[in-house]
Amino acid sequence: MNTIPNRPRLDDVRAMPVGAVMALPAEHLAMLQEDAAAALEASKTLKDWIDGAIARRYAERAQALRRAQDKDTGTIRFEDGPVTIVADLPKKVDWDQGRIGEIVERIRAAGEDPRAYVEITIKVPERKYTAWPETIRQAFEPARTLRTGKPSFRLSLGGPALSAGEL
Repeated sequence: MNTIPNRPRLDDVRAMPVGAVMALPAEHLAMLQEDAAAALEASKTLKDWIDGAIARRYAERAQALRRAQDKDTGTIRFEDGPVTIVADLPKKVDWDQGRIGEIVERIRAAGEDPRAYVEITIKVPERKYTAWPETIRQAFEPARTLRTGKPSFRLSLGGPALSAGEL
């Protein structure tokens, strides 16, 4: 952690108006961003550790209760003293897109509407779109909406700049 006399710490910033934070020297902002990233990483690590301990403590009991209820996945509830534990084992299903496409074509060939059975989504990767010839891009342009993501800013003191997502 970098030390500069009279620079605010994370606890100080919590009580500061945003305008006062904005007015801080850039090097203070860079160090605060580093401090916040380090604190976030430490909190995530601690949460993972605690979640792992909880999972080890209750996994067998949850699995036994699911078996007793003839469930492979889903949510179950049980008590441990005054605490109610809600154990969720989500179902994640992957579909073979090639095979689904073949089935959709068979349904269509049989004269039925495959949308009655499946959701059909067509996606255009942006890299492919930008590589297309202009005439093709123009044909697709009315179907394209461009939205922006969350802006990020990189601040660095001495070393290479890291984005907030990389910290």
